[in-house]
Amino acid sequence: MTIRVALAGASGRLGSVAARLIEQADDLELVARLGSRSSLDEMLGADVLVDMTLPQVSPEIVAYAIDNGLNVLVGTSGWSADRILDLERRVAQHEGRGAVVIPNFSLGSALGTAFATVAARFFDSIEIVEAHGAGKVDSPSGTAVRTAELIGAARAAIGPVEAPHTDQRARGQQVASVPIHSLRMRGVVAQQQVILGGAGETLTITHDTVSPEAYEAGILLALRAAATTTGVIVGLDKLVDLGIAEPNGEPPRRTVREQ
Repeated sequence: MTIRVALAGASGRLGSVAARLIEQADDLELVARLGSRSSLDEMLGADVLVDMTLPQVSPEIVAYAIDNGLNVLVGTSGWSADRILDLERRVAQHEGRGAVVIPNFSLGSALGTAFATVAARFFDSIEIVEAHGAGKVDSPSGTAVRTAELIGAARAAIGPVEAPHTDQRARGQQVASVPIHSLRMRGVVAQQQVILGGAGETLTITHDTVSPEAYEAGILLALRAAATTTGVIVGLDKLVDLGIAEPNGEPPRRTVREQ
């Protein structure tokens, strides 16, 4: 079965990668390219809307798609826990609809976040430093926000991280008690460091994106999953097997490289 895809933000950096992948895939058909001047009804007739736009317009585009019977893949940054909660409420109003939200399509990024979440219970000092190109309009990045939220959830039973001097702006923006420091500069594609500190030692978990090629397998995996998803799924880690046992006895999922 061919999946009919509408792509919002097709001319952007990530959107252009998605457009090329969709056009090359035998099971995908790009039926609409939406830009800043497009009418939202141009997406009608597609099975899935892929949203790779800007944080300030993404919620409206996604809401229109859900309300008009499309499933959605969100690759736009800025989808915090509060925004995702609103999306879950909207999707719940439409039986059979689904949305997949991916803060970062890189497998390495998903692994880095997973490793940091595991380590978070063992260190009380945790901060995130993330860097992207000068043209990225939002900060902190969606990946950093997602990482901080997962760290906060992992520490729910033991309390927030140590983050002194919160009155000082240079100490970073706190998300789930984790300070995040954002760099926006030329020459950078994407990098995230999660720095964990304990008595007499530090642990740094670093992920570097050096080419948009890192996103390709994740985009295809998430798009195909979005076509059949019901409800809301957040994170590439939910679509791949990270070696964590499933409590319900389901067989392990394949890795993104095997899709």
